Order: sequence, then structure tokens, then C-alpha cells
Amino acid sequence: MLKTVNRVLLGLLGLGLFALGGGVLLGGLDLPRRWGFGIPGWWPFRGPDDVLLGAEGRTRWREEGWWWPTVIAALAVLLALLLWWLIAQRGHRPGQVLVNSEDGAAARLDGRTLEVAIEEEAQALHGVSRAQVRLTGRRTAPTARVRLLLEPRADPARALGQLSRETLAHARDSAGLDRLPSKVRLREVRHRSQRTA
Repeated sequence: MLKTVNRVLLGLLGLGLFALGGGVLLGGLDLPRRWGFGIPGWWPFRGPDDVLLGAEGRTRWREEGWWWPTVIAALAVLLALLLWWLIAQRGHRPGQVLVNSEDGAAARLDGRTLEVAIEEEAQALHGVSRAQVRLTGRRTAPTARVRLLLEPRADPARALGQLSRETLAHARDSAGLDRLPSKVRLREVRHRSQRTA
């Protein structure tokens, strides 16, 4: 759903900016006069000497009592919509994961419980100092976002392989999921360099 909303919004925004930029470019290059076609009467920018928003357009409603409250309310609504859209990009965190119990009844597993179980098993892996797990997506098809903090001399390939083959496989099997897509970020613990004499 969010991907569809993003695509539609970005498509509409792109079309609007393309139309606005094309109209300004047509007027700025004086193409209607050169090529002999007309621009709609409501379009303010008709030639290279015109301004996009004249003095009358800028000061037209300034003396009206409703103008500034309307502008402030519209900007506040726009800001609220943009903040909602930004927060929605982080991904939906499922409160529960539906577990396939293989008897026809749907069981529910607390999403945070599954996150903690994956974290604890990941932290027990060789070379892993700390793990953080966050589930996103739908409760029938969650995605795991895993951050591993590796010890200074840990082998990243080994830690990633163990995480994939053991930890995430256990979580997937125990929750009865067909698949558990995962995004893993690896980082190394900061440490002082050691000097040898």
C-alpha cells in the first residue's frame, strides 16, 4: 500500500513539476510567438519579459482578514502530511506475527518476543558483540532488519553465514513462516589500535 502511495505521489509531483517547468521554459524562450501557438489566458508567464508572480498577485489578498490564517492553516496541514509521509517510510512494525500451527487454527506470536529471541540467539554467535532486530512488514509476511556489532577480530562472512543458516532459520521455522526476508547491517566495535614493541 505504502509503495503504491509513494509511486502515485511521486508521479503526480513529477508531472506537476514537469508541466510547470515546461510552461516557464516556453515563455522564457518566447516559443509561443516564434512557433505561432497560444498559451491559456490564466498562465501568467507568457514571454521573456514577464514575471511569474507580479506585484498585484503578491499583494492581492494581503489586506483581507482571512488571508494569513488560511495560509498558515494550509502550511500546517501540508507540514503534517509531509511528517506523516516521512514517518510512514520507516516501515510498519507488526505487533503480532501469525504462526502456522498446521492444524487450521491461526496462532499469534508477539512481534517483540520474536525480535528478542532473534537478538539473543544472534548475540550468542561467535564474534558478535551486540545485535538489534526489528521486524517490519505484514504480520503474515514479516521482514527482519538486523544490525550486528562485531568484535574487533570477528570474521564478517562467518557471522553473516551463521546468522542466516542458524538464527534466522530457527526463527523462520519456529514461527512457521515460509520465508523470512532479512536485511543485515554489520558494524565493527571501535577499539584502540594495539602497539607491538
